[in-house]
Amino acid sequence: MLNTMKQTVLTFILLFALYGYGQDKKSIQFFQTNWGNELSWDAFCQRTKASGYDGIEVWLPSGKESQDHLKAALEKYDLAIAFLNGTNKSLPFEEGLTAYKNHFNTLIEWKPVYINCHTGSDFLTFEQNKAFIDVANKISKASGIPIYHETHRGRFSYNLPDTNTYLNEITDLNLTLDISHWMVVHESLLQGKDELLKEVINKSKHIHARVGHAEGPQVNDPEAPEWKSALDRHMDIWETVIKKEWANGSDIFTITTEFGPPNYLPALPYTQIPVADQWKANVFIMKAIKERLSLE
Repeated sequence: MLNTMKQTVLTFILLFALYGYGQDKKSIQFFQTNWGNELSWDAFCQRTKASGYDGIEVWLPSGKESQDHLKAALEKYDLAIAFLNGTNKSLPFEEGLTAYKNHFNTLIEWKPVYINCHTGSDFLTFEQNKAFIDVANKISKASGIPIYHETHRGRFSYNLPDTNTYLNEITDLNLTLDISHWMVVHESLLQGKDELLKEVINKSKHIHARVGHAEGPQVNDPEAPEWKSALDRHMDIWETVIKKEWANGSDIFTITTEFGPPNYLPALPYTQIPVADQWKANVFIMKAIKERLSLE
């Protein structure tokens, strides 16, 4: 009888360890964009930390002094770093590919959590865009740093059908899902397109959380009641991506809140005064995702 009780207790402990604890440790690592930031690195990182973020996603500053200040601020406020890289569309194909490839070497030295890419161009051929994707994927495998390709207007991934073509042909293509771009490209909230979104969701490993609509890539204020349907549609898609990754064994999922400054953020004519607060919008989205997934 005693042995049976012991076995029952041990079984319960094992099940708790496998299921209860495993569920508890699922989390999201939130990154703040520095897009439009005019603060010093120290002040920006201080505000980021105070707002509840885990890290920042930035383009690497070009000057050594600025890079040194960035490193110091990251260490001071215990923030993670993620970088962006992109195809320079003003360069000829071969020059652009070389520049894109070489910049990865610089970024990887920082050991970022991930690198998010504005890859290729909507004016390049499939094979040319594939060359950019293949270079990034090869570097990712060699370095161990995740490299994702953002769904983005003006890039290879500027619309849903063409992105599915790339996903069908390139099996190791991993995406940053910024679904707000496609809302305006396709002039809808992509209602009725869930079947076409399946493979995109399956290959999405990171999210840029901004709310778009049928006429633009960014609503003026995601808290405003007139944008509730747009907000809910984005939240539904994001939740599907996150829970898919958690179910596939990823304990930590990464999200960048990416509401931008004017002119992404609508502004009044003549004065160019923003009609809403960019920072407030990003923090609102972070908190809304946490609430949706019961992370707070």
